[in-house]
Amino acid sequence: MARIEQKPILGKIRIQGKINCRTGLHIGAARESLEIGGLDAPVLRDPISRTPYIPGSSLKGKLRYLFERKENKSFNRHGGGEVWRHECTNLKCSVCRLFGATGGAKGENIPSRLAIRDCELTKESVDILSKIETGLQYTELKFENSLDRVTAASNPRQLERVPAGAEFEFEIMYDVETSNNDEIKEDLDNIVNTLRLLEDDYLGGHGSRGYGRVRFEIETFAGRKIDYYAAITDDERRETSVSPTLKEKTITECKAKIDEVLSIFK
Repeated sequence: MARIEQKPILGKIRIQGKINCRTGLHIGAARESLEIGGLDAPVLRDPISRTPYIPGSSLKGKLRYLFERKENKSFNRHGGGEVWRHECTNLKCSVCRLFGATGGAKGENIPSRLAIRDCELTKESVDILSKIETGLQYTELKFENSLDRVTAASNPRQLERVPAGAEFEFEIMYDVETSNNDEIKEDLDNIVNTLRLLEDDYLGGHGSRGYGRVRFEIETFAGRKIDYYAAITDDERRETSVSPTLKEKTITECKAKIDEVLSIFK
């Protein structure tokens, strides 16, 4: 198969908003040291501010995983150890066209159309969590027990998590690299549908035990032609972009605005 050619960027579509933690959230980090009575599973933190955050790779990986299962894609690529995933170089594959794929030695790569930023705690959440006395900074301890099925002996453990009610900023950028609006619409449908699916699943670890239930609040859903990035005046920016008003800020409302966002690319 021939190498896949580089595609131009005709514009970008931005989905931005907040991730609300409906239950405690655990995005794990490696322990720096072993201490008696210390945390068994700490959360990932920014090394400078020490605030917990959700890596863009964690959100993107979970969305891809759910979308692969929704599309019933075969796990055909060995990622090392016991990790398998779906990757192909077929541009008609809705998963690889959106999330990207590597062709290995053949060089038949499909660059991802999605860029998902790291999700930082909102300023409001930082202010609120900094005032809660939990013994930890911005987080809580969740005590659990695992039971030996033979002796019934308990094995206590301490897991750190971000408390329910905390909010993170999120941003998803989609590269418009085709003039086929039907294809773009299919991609956007798949993005928002998978966000909705994630709301009924979980983000991070220990989801089967109630962790990681989230809700997305969409604040911005905007389309920008490539000329937008060279615009100088407000009129030029208005002529090269569209950003519908989102009153309800739900995934359903975002989905209903897809045609309006795509109108700028016709």
